[in-house]
Amino acid sequence: MSEVSIKTRENGPLLVSGAVTLFDHLGNAYDLTGQDKVALCRCGHSAKKPFCDGSHRTCGFMAGETAGPPAQ
Repeated sequence: MSEVSIKTRENGPLLVSGAVTLFDHLGNAYDLTGQDKVALCRCGHSAKKPFCDGSHRTCGFMAGETAGPPAQ
């Protein structure tokens, strides 16, 4: 089984890498055949939701959160 990773892009989408299955709110799977990476919208302005279409570049979306140090 391959590892899945999700990476945030500063002021951009979530980049999902690895073999994943993405479902809509009704339980229907999106066809991700042949895609080992997908970009998921975080700004809410994409015309291709849940996928990113680059709208974050023009809508003023800002997100630069970091994970921070591990809890002790």
